[in-house]
Amino acid sequence: MFKKVKEVFQNIANKVAEVVSKRELTEEDLKNVFEEVELSLIESDVAYEVFPILFEELKRRLVGHKVSRFGSEEIMKLIKEALIDILSRVEPKYDLVDYIRAAGVRPFVIVFLGVNGVGKTTTIAKVANRLLKAGMKPVIVAADTFRAGAQEQLALHAERLGVPFFRGKYGADPAAVARDALAYSTKKGLDAVLVDTAGRMHVDADLVEELKKIVRVVKPHMKILVLDALTGNDALEQVRYFDKAVGFDAVILTKMDADARGGCALTLSVLLQRPVIYVGVGQSYDDLEVFRARTIVEKILG
Repeated sequence: MFKKVKEVFQNIANKVAEVVSKRELTEEDLKNVFEEVELSLIESDVAYEVFPILFEELKRRLVGHKVSRFGSEEIMKLIKEALIDILSRVEPKYDLVDYIRAAGVRPFVIVFLGVNGVGKTTTIAKVANRLLKAGMKPVIVAADTFRAGAQEQLALHAERLGVPFFRGKYGADPAAVARDALAYSTKKGLDAVLVDTAGRMHVDADLVEELKKIVRVVKPHMKILVLDALTGNDALEQVRYFDKAVGFDAVILTKMDADARGGCALTLSVLLQRPVIYVGVGQSYDDLEVFRARTIVEKILG
């Protein structure tokens, strides 16, 4: 996990250590180091827009360091502090389960957004699993009524978990399906409505209108964007696309266990300005962890 980005930061630490073994580090020294590793950062899925923020955080800790001789190990500790500060910006102030309880709304409606292939279906099942384990009663709703197999995938997860599943006919109005599911949930006294939506890969005006209509009809209490850590900087484009289309309140980042580069998590942490509430770290329903900056940085740097 995060092998590539770890190598980049180790390289930064080694280069800085080489300088400070002879004299105090200057801002110009740090700029030179950054220029040397710039391509490696990009290859690690760190977006160029992140560089100035990362540079400022490292400058604050490294430039003018008073210790005359310290090795790359100590510098890595300072880099770790900088990364924790950066990633803490998107650390959630709540666990979703606690947030739903505290909201005092029943049913609590969540609309899940994301392009096809990011792991949205599995993520919805994982969230349902967390709610079940907390003693809550969720329903999974298939509002993607066009993609072949979408409903079947969700239905299978719901069956395995033992939670209610709500669907409409293929080709039905997704907003109408979501609305009927909300009425069903209210009647049955369920705690949460988890609505899956379509996520066609190309820019699609019809999809935008479809999402807007679902949001307008069911008035969700939360919109969660699901992103795949393996998509690198494409994830940032997806953020901008869905933010412009309907907006979102939080992010779940999937496939973190398979991310060998690691820069996507760092990029999103710097540029998102919304909480990353969970990260997916495996295929089982329990493989959904609360995003914690220190834990992520420990995995990045070891």
